[in-house]
Amino acid sequence: MHHWYRFLQVTGAFALVLVTQEVSALGVAEPPPEDVVETPAAIIAQAVTVITDVAIAQTGNQVELRLSATTPLDNATVTQGAQGTEIIIPNATVIQPEVLQEFAPESGLEQIEIRNQTDNNVQILIRSGDRQIQTQLTSTATGLTLNIEPAIVAAETDGGAIEAFELVVTDTEQPYNPASATTATGLDTALRDIPQSIQVIPQAVLRDRNVTELGEALETNGSIVSRGGRGTSVFGPGFLIRGFPSGSSIFRDGIGAVSLSALDTSDIERVEILKGPASVLFGQGAPGGVINLVSKEPLAEPFIGIEASVGSFANYRGNVDLSDALTEDGSARYRLNFSYGNFGSFRDLVDGERVVLSPRLSFDLSEKTSLDLYGQYAYTRETIDEGIPFTAAGPVDVPRRRFVGEDFGEFSEQRFDVGYDLGHKVNDHLSLRHRLQFLQYRPRRYAPLYTGFDETTGDVGRLAYFAGGHYQRFFTNIEAIATFETGSVKHQVLGGIEYRNTLEQPEFQFSNDYTPINVFNPVYTGIPYAIAPEFFRDDTIKTVGVYIQDQIEFSPQFKALAGLRYDFVEQLRSTQDLGGPRNEFFQSDGALSPRLGVVYQPIEPLSLYASYSQSFEPSFGASRNGDGSTFEPERGRQWEVGVKADFSDRLSFTAAAFDIRKQNISVQDPNNPLLSIQTGEQTSRGLEFNLNGELATGWNVTAAYTLMDAFVSEDTDPAVEGQRLPNVPQNQFSLWTTYDIPQGSLEGLGFGLGFFYVGDRPGTLDNAFMVPSYFRTDAAIYYRRDNWRAQLNFENLFNTEYFTAADEFQFATPGAPFAVTAKFALDF
Repeated sequence: MHHWYRFLQVTGAFALVLVTQEVSALGVAEPPPEDVVETPAAIIAQAVTVITDVAIAQTGNQVELRLSATTPLDNATVTQGAQGTEIIIPNATVIQPEVLQEFAPESGLEQIEIRNQTDNNVQILIRSGDRQIQTQLTSTATGLTLNIEPAIVAAETDGGAIEAFELVVTDTEQPYNPASATTATGLDTALRDIPQSIQVIPQAVLRDRNVTELGEALETNGSIVSRGGRGTSVFGPGFLIRGFPSGSSIFRDGIGAVSLSALDTSDIERVEILKGPASVLFGQGAPGGVINLVSKEPLAEPFIGIEASVGSFANYRGNVDLSDALTEDGSARYRLNFSYGNFGSFRDLVDGERVVLSPRLSFDLSEKTSLDLYGQYAYTRETIDEGIPFTAAGPVDVPRRRFVGEDFGEFSEQRFDVGYDLGHKVNDHLSLRHRLQFLQYRPRRYAPLYTGFDETTGDVGRLAYFAGGHYQRFFTNIEAIATFETGSVKHQVLGGIEYRNTLEQPEFQFSNDYTPINVFNPVYTGIPYAIAPEFFRDDTIKTVGVYIQDQIEFSPQFKALAGLRYDFVEQLRSTQDLGGPRNEFFQSDGALSPRLGVVYQPIEPLSLYASYSQSFEPSFGASRNGDGSTFEPERGRQWEVGVKADFSDRLSFTAAAFDIRKQNISVQDPNNPLLSIQTGEQTSRGLEFNLNGELATGWNVTAAYTLMDAFVSEDTDPAVEGQRLPNVPQNQFSLWTTYDIPQGSLEGLGFGLGFFYVGDRPGTLDNAFMVPSYFRTDAAIYYRRDNWRAQLNFENLFNTEYFTAADEFQFATPGAPFAVTAKFALDF
């Protein structure tokens, strides 16, 4: 292992030397070598003109559109099409965000739309209904002037008012229909070229739903449900992806986002979910998939965003988002996100707060080298709440606000990370990337936890629990990206080596009982107990992964993705009781994880795909069989087929069928109850459907439906084999849709409506009780104007009583009743 570590130290030192050279070169501009010939793509990229402003004016029956740019806008072409008059400005881009302004020209024009195209062109689309128009283009020293004159002037209305039209400046990527993602391949890849199901929750959906935590964001994505464990689990608030625990499969910008607290979304641009095994790029993990949070990047233009919200149950929150260039040429930029939330609850005695600070700096050290420096500090404190008891007949008959913990029971965590991303373009066909991150967090769980429920008396047994300690992780990798051709076949190859070193030093207290409490007549003691840890661990886990991936294009219609990874994991763990001897355990595992997928596109907007992928997850290194032997890693494998269709550049649809098997699960040896054998298997198979985008002008939608059968397929216990997996519904549906009034006196007013259905699901592996299904309705109303936005969000509009997840102690977490949140946002 130490050889790999030294290798990565050398690569890190090399990267730092490279940065030093680039920084020292900033003050001295060397002429390019004479034998360097720029490619046409590079020349075009350098020639892109930035349109900095769009203005419109009316003179008589003419409309004048003025585009201000950094250089003259030449070579524009005009064509007549079915949608109207189209003007294409080559080698240009509009930097204005989506702008909507109302005008009343005598021309009678209906709409002018200006947007960026993917090939570095700007499109101006003039819609005039059945009226004919004339256009005249004049290139100026500072841009372009477009004069529009109707051949037939629209008649006035009876009241003499002129029909209004609007100028809309938009980007080709629709807010509800992202076209690409980085999580599936490690590179920005079109979704339709990925032979695996991947979904993106964009910023627009997070904003419109007023999402503040990852769990809320995932509600619009199919095949993901809550697993519970908030404040108590060693993995933090958990999720099930295609029936399997997310565990360590939550990432931030491609690096594991280890935290026992709920993850805040104030500094997140979007969330990407890759379904199915993903060990080729992400290493060890569960077979259900990975969740990757993508951070907000620094901007070259000044930006100040301020948000304030207040809601039911004494919830209030404030966010500040700052970004700007640090140099005149924009080669150095920063972004700073700060968030504070103080949240109450519909549950008695439950409250909490959270602080998040996320600074980020970006430097273009040269035309070929970039460096990002980032960090994050997060503090969370909240009451530990394990929910309401369940029986075979359902939840006990108590109000959903009923709390059977103690007010002093609390989860808290301080977490921070720092790191950098370094990129260098060697030439047009080869690039290098290097990342490094240090993470540290200190969780503290102190509360009387539930041990059981007496259905006869209503008493809840409790123990005096404490868990604390220190955790840290060092991560680094180096990657190379190469593009080349073998004959007519195009390749984009990603190869890399990764090293992780994790230190865990937890301490626990769990032997003493605490006063029981009656769920029907709770009497809170309010008496904290002494903290006296009695069990300690001291663990070091080292991981090295080597991987290679090839995105292959045999033709525009036929593409493939192939990848292979080898991971080597060493675990040195120790356990020690208070006053007892230290017990040490060593375990090493190696695993090879392949991935193969093909995509066939008979026409450009339609993709048919099939894929096979594997995952692995080492067993806990301190666990031993009855004979002292170690356990092999659990393995996962998936077959998936699907179709991806772009109905237009604004609306897309995905359908997928999958079969996942999780194998090497430890089960009791039927011939020796003291031993375990790894013959257990769990299966999840199903169908997924997703629809995302714009149905009509101003009408956006994201919808998902999942039909899934997740069950124990092999076990030595006949009572368990065939049982459904806990917390996994067979049917799940979500729909969130918004409509923005595009013009007229109510322009800027918008409405949102959401439906969320989760079918019934078992509460435990032995299916001792069922958590009932629920159908929840959310809504929103908002008003956008210029640089401000006012918004009202309504959760659980019809006050449905429901439960989100259950645990192994026959307790389940109730969902929130009807609640309202008001938010005001201002951007500069």
